[in-house]
Amino acid sequence: MECTGAQILLESMKREGVDVLFGYPGGAVIDIYDELPRHPELRHVLVRHEQGAVHAADGYARASGKTGVCLVTSGPGATNTVTGIATAYSDSIPLVIFTGQVPTQLIGNDAFQEVDIVGITRPCTKHNFLVKDINKLALTIRQAFYLARSGRPGPVLVDLPKDVMQKRAEFVWPEDIYMRSYNPTYKPNLNQLRRSVEELAKAERPVILAGGGVIMSNAAEALTGLARKLSIPVTCTLMGLGGFPATDPLWLGMVGMHGTYAANLAINNCDVLMCVGARFDDRVTGRLAAFAPKARIVHIDIDPTSIRKNVEVQVPVVGDCRMALEGISEICDAKLENKDWAGEHAAWLAAVAEWKSSKPLCYQENGNIKPQAVIEALYDITGGDAIIATEVGQHQMWVAQFYSFTKPRTLLTSGGLGTMGYGFPASVGAQFAFPDKTVIAVAGDGSLQMNIQELATVVSNKLPIKVVILNNRYLGMVRQWQELFYNNNYSSTNMEAQPDFVKLAEAYGAEGYRIEKAEDMRAVLEQALASPNPAFIDVVVEREENVYPIVPVGAALDEMLLV
Repeated sequence: MECTGAQILLESMKREGVDVLFGYPGGAVIDIYDELPRHPELRHVLVRHEQGAVHAADGYARASGKTGVCLVTSGPGATNTVTGIATAYSDSIPLVIFTGQVPTQLIGNDAFQEVDIVGITRPCTKHNFLVKDINKLALTIRQAFYLARSGRPGPVLVDLPKDVMQKRAEFVWPEDIYMRSYNPTYKPNLNQLRRSVEELAKAERPVILAGGGVIMSNAAEALTGLARKLSIPVTCTLMGLGGFPATDPLWLGMVGMHGTYAANLAINNCDVLMCVGARFDDRVTGRLAAFAPKARIVHIDIDPTSIRKNVEVQVPVVGDCRMALEGISEICDAKLENKDWAGEHAAWLAAVAEWKSSKPLCYQENGNIKPQAVIEALYDITGGDAIIATEVGQHQMWVAQFYSFTKPRTLLTSGGLGTMGYGFPASVGAQFAFPDKTVIAVAGDGSLQMNIQELATVVSNKLPIKVVILNNRYLGMVRQWQELFYNNNYSSTNMEAQPDFVKLAEAYGAEGYRIEKAEDMRAVLEQALASPNPAFIDVVVEREENVYPIVPVGAALDEMLLV
């Protein structure tokens, strides 16, 4: 059966299991949009900016575990996706981005709305394609989805010239996919797993450090089971939060620049560190030369280039995180079934418990609304049963510190790139993935305005998303750094000239709430969260509250500032 390129594209999406795509139309993709109504299985979500489309697809992917998909036009439509693509690339999120392109005969002629989006995105995609032959279209789409979700996941871009979408060819779907130069390793080497167990068996002060790879490989259950079996305390990177329940006694809290005292001291004093699905970035390690100075390190990651990139390790394990953790657990059961792990680690667990109790995360009440208290109230009201998306800044760190994540895929946040404007559109994707779940976007008054136009998308689709704005009238994290490290010169971060968020929400057709008194906070939050409608909740918080602990750039983890 002969089909147009647009028909092949949409039929290929359905065969890949796509049910939602986020997009914005334009001339180069008008043939695709003309065909789209004839494919009701594909729900198209019209966003209000192409960056919002990528972030929404990203949020959908993080929340659901599926591959997120977006469709935009050529030129400025394509370039508007770059920040979202780089965000997904930094955090290893599976996306397929379809961009329109001018007809093949005009490529390179500086045609209207032509850019070399393949060249532009080459550094921030896992791979990208320019399709010039309609006979290769179905195969290219098959390869794009395979690349995006396999191995270490990531974004893949497919550039679609307008004439290729108009031409006709027989639709042949490649059921099997094989790429000779791409063969990710899933099954870890058995000898390396045995070496890992040997290190853990000898350890007196072990720690497990879990990263985003635990979430992406669906390894949270395996991680939790192994940690409890071996009585090993666990800390997570920002991207790993939810991979281990924060209510468990073995939980240390988040590690790194804004990590807990207990987590950072445990890393600094452990004798074996097992890192699972994390890349030892600078926000985690602090000064590299002083990171885990007493530890032998086991590093599990599906990406071999991440191992020994920043930190020297004694036992590298290349493979899927879940398969590696399950393999280690099986070896422990077979070889060390009578070992008293809890007894051997008792002194270490007591020391860790002392660090946790002596210097817990805290803040000082003074009658004003403390942002930390808002996050605690959100956790209490939702019972922890919500998907939380964040923007980037102080509020992001307070969410990481004071919302106790117990399940994977419930925190959506930009970790590697630190993208302001990410959280609100990401919450859109999460709500489409889970229409019946509570989805809350926690934002700063600065970050929210980066993609605030997506409120129109929320209202038009009747999404019950609640946006909690921790409004301190500053670009808070920049102000904090300028205050602590740059002699208080932070006038440039003043955000006093800002919109009335309540009136703005109402102008879009959403509900608006404002909280200015601490005694009103709980009741208003409960009222807003109980509403079936989208809402902005503008919370006027303590203006110059800082995020603590903080490990200054270039410092060791045990050199953190606590207050």
